[in-house]
Amino acid sequence: MIGPLLVAISWILLRIEGRKISVLGFDKPQQRSIEFLSGFTVAAVFAAGQLLLVGWFSGFSWMLNPDLTVSVVLEGLSWNVNSVLFEELIFRGYLLYKAIELWGPKRACLLSAAAFGVYHWFSQGVFGQLVPMVYLFMMTGLFGLMLAYAFERSKSVVLPVALHLGWNLVSIFVFSNGPIGSQLFIPAISEPTMMSGLEQSVVSILLPVTLPVLVLWVIVRRIDRYRHGGVSLAMTEP
Repeated sequence: MIGPLLVAISWILLRIEGRKISVLGFDKPQQRSIEFLSGFTVAAVFAAGQLLLVGWFSGFSWMLNPDLTVSVVLEGLSWNVNSVLFEELIFRGYLLYKAIELWGPKRACLLSAAAFGVYHWFSQGVFGQLVPMVYLFMMTGLFGLMLAYAFERSKSVVLPVALHLGWNLVSIFVFSNGPIGSQLFIPAISEPTMMSGLEQSVVSILLPVTLPVLVLWVIVRRIDRYRHGGVSLAMTEP
């Protein structure tokens, strides 16, 4: 329930300033629906590609979790939705909106991305471990920059929520790659083959970096065209 609570807090803070919740992008249902579907789909495809490649490189297939229950499904979906809403409304909601207003888009988005990276040191328990801290800061910071820039350009939390949810839901819920244990699919073997350095680079660096670059250069760029000319956000060349 933390997501709705943060929405309510954001509404109260905006009301104090004499502004409406629509400044966070809870408006324009047609445009927001397109943004949500586009962002969710692209992020989900990249997350699925990453985990399927992990299975291929490591010599295992994915199997349906034999212990899957309705309770596990509902709890997994609830955890993912609530965690995404919590992080988005904290890092890309009212605070980023005010930071952009005070310091401008570039500084605000960089600050949001840095805070997002530091937050993951503690949420993933790597604080004090230099190499994991550097890697995690780079990956989650870049992901956070994509989400912050998506918020700034779209003038809405909808697109960053969609991107974040698409990635997390597929990675954590569909392929059980997260802190909540076995979910929908699990590896069919317990001891996979060790990946080569090149294979690890592909799944741990190339794919996670390509997603933000794609979003920053394709999807977000098209938002301005859509707003001003009604151009579709679909991933096709003009």
